[in-house]
Amino acid sequence: MTGNDAAQAATAVDTAAAGRLIAASFQQLAVSAWLMDDAAERERIMGVQFGWFAEHALAYGAVDVIGDDAVAVWFDNTVEAPWIDGYDERLAEVAGPHLDRFTLLDEVFAEHHPHAGPHWHLALLAVRPGRQGAGLGGQLLTRRLALLDAAGVPSYLEASTQGSRDLYLRHGFTLLGEAYHLPGGGPPMYPMWREAR
Repeated sequence: MTGNDAAQAATAVDTAAAGRLIAASFQQLAVSAWLMDDAAERERIMGVQFGWFAEHALAYGAVDVIGDDAVAVWFDNTVEAPWIDGYDERLAEVAGPHLDRFTLLDEVFAEHHPHAGPHWHLALLAVRPGRQGAGLGGQLLTRRLALLDAAGVPSYLEASTQGSRDLYLRHGFTLLGEAYHLPGGGPPMYPMWREAR
């Protein structure tokens, strides 16, 4: 993505590489296992899907990176923006027989997304395996949240682990009520909100 070790906004990024990085970093998450059992196939599908999200964020939000090791994908929900062209058809082609589970996850996220006015949505935050726990995710958060604070814009995210929830709490996010669980006895998700400071 870039050769720089400082958190920065990317004006151009290899979105396919960003998608693969995110998919690799998400492999051990309970929500990933909930999607499907086959880890290699799951990583392939998620990598493509996350690449689309990064591409969309470049046009309608921001992609922040630290070298090739960490990426944050933000959607700007302060403006009207079209969704990814042909998303449903493209996802059906990529996910094949696993489409129902991926579609269900999208639906659950949409159902729990607050309608609390204009905000930015941290859709994805990922650090390459082997670099996790080194503070890279916190650096990405600090950079973008400072910009949102300066603009007076709140932000939203869904944390998928207690560890990530705690990271976001340290950066000023608060829980939006209780965690909700994915269908069929799935893992908890923690919707979180942060007012600008």
